Amino acid sequence: MKLTSLLATAALGLGLATAAVAADKTKVGFVYVGPVGDGGWTYEHDQGRKAVVAEFGDKVETVYVENVAEGPDSERVMTQMALDGADLIFTTSFGYMDPTINVAKKFPNVKFEHATGYKRADNVSTYSARFYEGRAVQGTIAGHMTKSNIVGYIGSFPIPEVIRGINSAFIHARKVNPDVEFKIVWAFTWFDPAKEADAAKVLIEQGADVILQHTDSTAPQAAAQAAGNVITFGQASDMSEYAPHPRVSSIIDDWAPYYIARTKAVMDGTWESKDTWDGIGAGMVGIGEISDAVPAEVKAEALAIKDALADGSYHAFTGPIKKQDGSDWLGDGETADDGTLAGMNFYVEGIEGDIPQ
Repeated sequence: MKLTSLLATAALGLGLATAAVAADKTKVGFVYVGPVGDGGWTYEHDQGRKAVVAEFGDKVETVYVENVAEGPDSERVMTQMALDGADLIFTTSFGYMDPTINVAKKFPNVKFEHATGYKRADNVSTYSARFYEGRAVQGTIAGHMTKSNIVGYIGSFPIPEVIRGINSAFIHARKVNPDVEFKIVWAFTWFDPAKEADAAKVLIEQGADVILQHTDSTAPQAAAQAAGNVITFGQASDMSEYAPHPRVSSIIDDWAPYYIARTKAVMDGTWESKDTWDGIGAGMVGIGEISDAVPAEVKAEALAIKDALADGSYHAFTGPIKKQDGSDWLGDGETADDGTLAGMNFYVEGIEGDIPQ
């Protein structure tokens, strides 16, 4: 056999071997609404992606696209991932819900996982975390620590997830301080440091000495730090670079165990469509270290609520609670059902202002 034939045969063999190795890999895609360096929501999702790589090594290949706008562009990105051979695609923002469903119809053999949504299909699962449990802990600290009795809250979009968080934080702040008022600024973005900083500055100018946020950047932390007498809470990730002050604690989203479990399910053929909504008890919601800027007795009270939420002995929405219009919602000792929480579109009694439509 000529040398060229031998080389061609060897190259063919190598190519087939490479293709076989590639075929053995499970390809997992991630669609991100912000940059992986946002320090918050997308950062933590990407930590989950890295955990998948660490867990499965060369058995898996991961890809991601960051800064994907909610809407038609996300559908294009998901479609391309599927065409490029993804076996599993995580779409990590509420506004990706309908695009995920649309693309999943075109690729029935690809598994999709949509974060924070509610629409499922045979090849689409949904998953989210009970962030409102973390807001209960934050509200407790905020109610104790505000001196002005004004707590500022930066909302992203007026969807149930965000409204639940506002209500939970307010309920628990009011429990420890009946004089607390909430001022809410809607940023209408998940990640825009300039808008988030402006929102924080407006709230501080209105007298808020505690800022909570449901947006993804660290800009509100920086604004509070510049103000000097304002405390904050990390959102989605620890944001510990601002501890011990202004950031006094945080809600941490830990997606790694879920991403590992769902990737493994695809690998071993046990994946099925389901809805997952876990909280502090399951570890999907973490409470970042409470700094020494918080008095010891307040820290102890906050940790006691955290533990009660974790073991199920306490529910963040436990009556008596009225709606903003004064109508009864939950009776004494009654707890909210998941259906109402999932579609929450009202403020509780005591919160001023309207929810944008």
